[in-house]
Amino acid sequence: MTANTTFRAGQRPTTAPTFEVRLARGADELRAAQALRYSVFVEELGGSGPMVDHEARLERDEFDPHFDHLLLFDHARAGSPVVGVYRLLRDDQAERIGRFYSETEYDISVLQRSGRRLLELGRSCLHSEYRGGSAMYEMWNGLAEYVQAHRVELMFGTASFHGTDVGQLAPALSLLHHRHLAPPELRARARPEHFQSMNLMAEDAIDRVAAMKSVPALIKAYLRLGGMVGEGAWIDHDFNTTDVLLIMDTARMNDTRRAIYTGGRDR
Repeated sequence: MTANTTFRAGQRPTTAPTFEVRLARGADELRAAQALRYSVFVEELGGSGPMVDHEARLERDEFDPHFDHLLLFDHARAGSPVVGVYRLLRDDQAERIGRFYSETEYDISVLQRSGRRLLELGRSCLHSEYRGGSAMYEMWNGLAEYVQAHRVELMFGTASFHGTDVGQLAPALSLLHHRHLAPPELRARARPEHFQSMNLMAEDAIDRVAAMKSVPALIKAYLRLGGMVGEGAWIDHDFNTTDVLLIMDTARMNDTRRAIYTGGRDR
């Protein structure tokens, strides 16, 4: 997907959102993305970081200049129209800067040795008013176009549970470990500094329905598309989260999941 590619939702009433998904153009749109990230990751989730600008209300880091920033705009909205963000880093971009962002938390060498085209996903968030509706679907359609344009074969990135109380998260983490662990040839592993085993409960002791309810919606969406998790979670005290590494092998997606991901409406 090129920087001037636009994806618009179908005809909508004037009171409904008017969505556009495209890559950020220039410093002002990047700042709008960082402002939305501040609202979500800092104000809502209590995160922080060395480059967070509290005075300007921007969540940013040293990787931002090297990523593509996929933005969701609602042109019918008063104020900033940026209501969704995805940060994207291809393997060719990572080569130029020397590493992927996820390498801070996970040893991803098994993915890098696969010889397949990689795309790292990160900093995904939606404005609170747009959750639970069609906004994420619009974002994923734009992401699918990007994936196809760059012939991506493996996607990966960290996704977060709010909080660092592993006891409360034990059923959900254990469910991911037992039911959705990546195969050995794709099983990246959390680095030892903050490694947290996700094998905290026996599978037959887990209330699967209750555990899945506590899994964040974004993680559940990836699982429905055939996503898998790496070995171990990473406790991120700066962002007040417990992170898992999600991995998606596009070649292993079945036809139904592929249709969903690439824009089919039959959910």
